[in-house]
Amino acid sequence: MKITLTPTMFIAIIALVNIALYNIPLFSYAVDNMQTLSIGSLHILIGMTVVLFVFTTFFLYLLMMLSRRLAKLFCMVMVLGNSIALYFTVNYQVILDRTMMGNIFNTRYTEASDFFGWRLLLYIIILGLLPAWLIVKTTITPTKRLKLSMHMLIILVFSSIFIYLSSSTWLWFDKNAKQLGARIMPWSYTINAIRYQVSEYEATRNRVLLPPATFVTNDPTQKNLAINNGSINKNVVILVIGESARAQNFSLYGYERDTNPLLKKSDIITLKNTVSCSTYTTASVGCMLSHKSDNSMFSAQYEPLPSYLKRHGVEVIWRTHNWGEPPIKVDSYEKAEDLRNKCTADDCAYDGVLLTELKDRIASSHSQNILVVLHQSGSHGPSYSKKYPKSFEKFKPVCDTVELRQCDNQSLINAYDNTILYTDYFLNNTVNILKGLENTSSVLMYMSDHGESLGEHNVYLHGTPYSVAPKEQKDVPFLVWMSPLFMKEHHVSPQDISQDSAYSQANIFHSVMGAFNLTSAIYDKQLDIYSNKHQKGNK
Repeated sequence: MKITLTPTMFIAIIALVNIALYNIPLFSYAVDNMQTLSIGSLHILIGMTVVLFVFTTFFLYLLMMLSRRLAKLFCMVMVLGNSIALYFTVNYQVILDRTMMGNIFNTRYTEASDFFGWRLLLYIIILGLLPAWLIVKTTITPTKRLKLSMHMLIILVFSSIFIYLSSSTWLWFDKNAKQLGARIMPWSYTINAIRYQVSEYEATRNRVLLPPATFVTNDPTQKNLAINNGSINKNVVILVIGESARAQNFSLYGYERDTNPLLKKSDIITLKNTVSCSTYTTASVGCMLSHKSDNSMFSAQYEPLPSYLKRHGVEVIWRTHNWGEPPIKVDSYEKAEDLRNKCTADDCAYDGVLLTELKDRIASSHSQNILVVLHQSGSHGPSYSKKYPKSFEKFKPVCDTVELRQCDNQSLINAYDNTILYTDYFLNNTVNILKGLENTSSVLMYMSDHGESLGEHNVYLHGTPYSVAPKEQKDVPFLVWMSPLFMKEHHVSPQDISQDSAYSQANIFHSVMGAFNLTSAIYDKQLDIYSNKHQKGNK
């Protein structure tokens, strides 16, 4: 089968098909956010159609004047990309803004493969491969560039006149511009992908080192004496970075289900009212490791916590079953797949692999100060049922498909709650490792990178733009455990740490510094949960 079209007909058909097939979420959002369906509403919808048609045709005309093959290639890539983007926007209510594109760029194959299912395959075949095949079979007749330029000019003139005459709708478009821009196919994901990459380049090209830090001691007889020279005890901090764990599903936070049977029997401290700075991993992990105290955004321009500590003699061990951390300099960076070669536990396929020989690793270290970061796979969806061993499938039945809308809500919650149950087990094992270390002042901090939506407001997963994200994606657990020696040296007790204050990911950087008795020009006692000044400032 062969199809022969003029460039103008080809461009017009592609633009109209793009509007009709791939921009359904855009028009659905517009209809849902109109106060009433009226002549004015119809005017807005027509205006959206005209603007989208003009923008698409203008770009395709430019490509066509360069090369007909280039134009066809772009259209083939566009329909394939649109089919995938449409699947996620329809099924998971994903908004393809700059932050979501950052989330996508930092997603590895093993995580992305969780989304593979028959429905996604249908989207790709029907809305991607089939249109791409028709484009391949289309022959575009040669046309002079001058004629193409005239056609493009005519479209621009008439569309400009229409847009000017539609000035009464400009206020509505301005009010909803951010939401509309993140739903326009293919420009939402193409333009925002470029914006993300540019921002990443600008942030990392000149990384700024933080000011020098100094070890001090809380013992008045040893004041200002370097810990490395003045203490026989090791100082160990374990920071566990959770994944997609929301506070409301922890029984420690009042959840009716017993998802924390082990931790509730321990001396763990539960810090309430904790929010993430973002709804996706890269930015949230960056916030935890950043000295910035406003917690409003993470800047990769500054030296992150692990690199800062390593530069000041702290041994940093980073173990990950995830990804998304900023560029870091550490003493040991170990991935889950590397640790599995030595793992002998029953849960080596899950987050438990991060604890492989950890006690011996810490005990055999000759360093006085040790930071261990454990980055979990945690509760990342949509394959919640694959995040824990079957022995932890306490809540049944469970949703075992990536097509979350096909599951009844209770089975989805059951699967998610089982991931929290396993995290309870993981954290309890981590605390037991610290308890087994002799002559060690130790502390554990656990905080999730962000929360998760489980169908509330018809939204799933995470990554929704922060300004409109539901609380389920922002409210995260913050748990702390302190050894008796740590509490003695820091003159702090569980009762001293206010459980009713407001916390955020900005607390991590400064609390880790405080745990190591480190001070510098960028250290903020108000954000150090172990500092008495922090307690007084928040009460």
